[in-house]
This record gives sequence, structure tokens and C-alpha cells, in this order.
Amino acid sequence: MTEKAEKSLKKFYVGFFVVAMALAGVVSYYASSHPDGLEKVAENEGFLETAKNSAVSGSPLADYGIAGLDNERLSVGLSGIVGVVITALVGMLLFKFLKKKS
Repeated sequence: MTEKAEKSLKKFYVGFFVVAMALAGVVSYYASSHPDGLEKVAENEGFLETAKNSAVSGSPLADYGIAGLDNERLSVGLSGIVGVVITALVGMLLFKFLKKKS
């Protein structure tokens, strides 16, 4: 790959990351607060009350927010940003590992 192509690819990745961070940090707050499909079916069929909490329901990023932050907008935004950063890091490590194997 040429140096120019590498710079262009790097700009693309940085731009993609910035857009992902903006969407996760800002737009995620405006996502629907209505129940998802599975929750809606459980509600309609009358077995929603029998649902149990997830094993990770007490984790710091449970329920699309950061535990302990009272500002809902900030909590949801930071949670989205943390999710993007963790996903990017895992992806980069995975690709680095796979590249070494081949």
C-alpha cells in the first residue's frame, strides 16, 4: 500500500471514529424509550412480570447509562462513548492479532 493510500485510510478511520463518537455521545440520548420487541411481546402476552434481572444488571454500564451519574443525558452519552471506545479497542486488538497470524 502506498503512503498516500495509508494516509487516506487513516483519515477515513479517524473520521469514522469521530462520527461514531458523536452519534454515541449525542444522538443516543434521543433513541426511543419505548420497549424493544422482546419486551413488548412479553408485555402483550402478560409474562413481563416474570422476567428476572440479567447477571450484569448491577454493572457500571447497565441499562444504557453510567451508574451513579444523576444527569441522564450525560450518563447515556458517556455510556455510548465508553461503548464505542471499548468496541474500537477490541476490534483493533483482534485485527492486530489476526494480522500477525497470517
